[in-house]
Amino acid sequence: MDMKARRPTLGRLLRDLRARNGWTLKEMSERTKIPVSTLSKVEHDRLTLTYDKLLQVSEGLKTPLAELFADPAVSSSADPAVTARRSLGFLADAVRVNTKNYDYYYMCPELRQKRMIPVIARIRAKSLAEFGDLVEHSGEEYIYVLEGAIAVHTAFYDPVILKSGESIYVDSNMGHAYVAERCEEATVLAVCSSAEESLMESLMSLHGDGTRTAHTKSSQPTARLTPRPAARRAKARKR
Repeated sequence: MDMKARRPTLGRLLRDLRARNGWTLKEMSERTKIPVSTLSKVEHDRLTLTYDKLLQVSEGLKTPLAELFADPAVSSSADPAVTARRSLGFLADAVRVNTKNYDYYYMCPELRQKRMIPVIARIRAKSLAEFGDLVEHSGEEYIYVLEGAIAVHTAFYDPVILKSGESIYVDSNMGHAYVAERCEEATVLAVCSSAEESLMESLMSLHGDGTRTAHTKSSQPTARLTPRPAARRAKARKR
């Protein structure tokens, strides 16, 4: 099967959710306080929604964000304890959130009630002063540096520098922050885990002051995570 044909767009997910509940566009508009014309464009993949609008939809429909991004054609509402779940992670399918410090790509969004949240993150902040206050949330997390280098700041330990191929496991309840170290941008794989069922919503609530957006990818060009040329990496280390 063509992979593109299987990729759930935000428009398709909202349209399917509306159909499952038997709502008209007008009824969904009344519940979410979002104009019918906007919802129609989203459903036809001609428009995306900002993170704040997604929260508005989530609250208006009384549906957790994780459920909004879950594809019922792939996910089953059966007992979540059933084993043998599988999800292929493609960057084009990720839920993307942009903030002043990071670009987040939430992978495998179609799985419901995930016990782990896998995220690819591009880190742009270059100092703790630029980053701002340390963040904290429930659970634990594992960070593996894919490209560049990062400085890991925590509430109870001295900063530590991690280069490509190195990693760290931390208690997420402890204040923490990751900043790029002597490079324009670093890329990491983050895996967050928590007993809290709304972990994804908790993570997204940390994403800043309204400059962020979240969407599933449609037919628009896909961002690619590509290694930097060796010369560019060497130049970054000299800074």
